[in-house]
Amino acid sequence: MTANPPRPKPRRSETNDNENAVDKPYALVPFPQKAPQLKHPVGHDRYRKDCLHGKLVLKLTVKTAVHVSTGIVAMGSDVGDRIPLIKTMAQGRQRQLTIPGSSLKGVVRSAYEAITNSTLAVVSGRYKQDMPQNRLPCRNKENLCPASLVFGAMDWQGLIHFTDATCEVAKSATGFMPSLYRPRPDEREAYFQQGKAVGRKFYYNAVKAVSGGDRGIPVQQAGTEFVFKTDLQFSNLSQAELGTLLIVLGQDAKYPMALKVGGGKPIGMGTMTVAIEAVETPESLKERYTQYAIPDSNQLSGNALKRFVDDAIAAAHRSLVEKPQLEALADILKWPTDRTAPEGMY
Repeated sequence: MTANPPRPKPRRSETNDNENAVDKPYALVPFPQKAPQLKHPVGHDRYRKDCLHGKLVLKLTVKTAVHVSTGIVAMGSDVGDRIPLIKTMAQGRQRQLTIPGSSLKGVVRSAYEAITNSTLAVVSGRYKQDMPQNRLPCRNKENLCPASLVFGAMDWQGLIHFTDATCEVAKSATGFMPSLYRPRPDEREAYFQQGKAVGRKFYYNAVKAVSGGDRGIPVQQAGTEFVFKTDLQFSNLSQAELGTLLIVLGQDAKYPMALKVGGGKPIGMGTMTVAIEAVETPESLKERYTQYAIPDSNQLSGNALKRFVDDAIAAAHRSLVEKPQLEALADILKWPTDRTAPEGMY
C-alpha cells in the first residue's frame, strides 16, 4: 500500500488571508459538530397513521437562466434555433423544456443534508480519505441519517418522489456559457481543517447570470420568468421532515431562499424560486386503494395551506433543523439578493 500523495499547497491568492483572498462565487456550510443520529426507517409496507402522506403542487419560476444539460450537442435547426450547434435541454412531446425530477431531487437533497445533521449522499473515491468518517454515505439501510430516511440510501427507496418539471410554454432561449473550470478543492485551505473537509459547498445566488458572449458555449436554456410545474409526492413523513422540505423550498419567511438548478452555477445561472400552489392529502387512504373510483382529496389552499405550511416549518425548527447551518445556507441562497457573479477568472 502506498501513502496518500500530499495535497498541493494552495496559491497565496486562494488562501484565507483576507488581504489576498479572491472573492469566490461560493461558500461552505459547516458540518455540525455532533455525529449524525441514525434511525431505523419507517418502511414502505403500510401508511402510518402518525405520519403525513400526499402531494405538493409546485410552481418553479426562473430568476436567472437555467440549463440542465442532456449531454447532447444538436444542430440548432433541430431545436428551432439559427445557432449551428447547441447543447440541449430535455423537451416534452410539445417541445416544452423539462427538468428531470431526479435533478430537482438532488438539488433539494443537498440543501436538506446541509441543514440537518446528515451524511453526504455521494463522495467520490478521490476525496473519500479527506471526508470525516461520520459524513460518509449511509450504507446500512437499518440505520440512516435524517436525509437518507427521506431521500433514500443504498437499498432504501426513500419517501418522496419528484415528477419531471415541465415548462408552461413551448419555447426556449439560447444563451452563451463561458468555459468553466472543474472544482479544485485541493488548491484551497478553506475546504479543509486538520486534513478533513469542513463542510458542504454551495454557490451563491446572483442578480443575473454572466454571458460568455460570442466566445461562449451555445446552450438551450429556460429564460428569466419561465415557469415550470411539478409535483412532489410524499408518504410516511413526520411533520418535521415535511417542514424541513418546505424550508429548503423557500417557504420559511425568516429564511427566504431560491434553489440553484443545473449548470453555470458559478456565473449566476440556475436560480429558481418555488411557490406551493396546493397540498393534496387523501381523505381516506383505505378508500383510495380499495376502489376503482379515486376519492376526493383534501386539497389545501389559501389560509388553510398557510397554516399547514407554518405548522410543519415550526415542527422542523423544534426537532430537526440545525440553526447555524440553516443560517449559513440561507445567506448563500437568499433571494432576492444583491450579489453579482464574477465576470472574470476566480
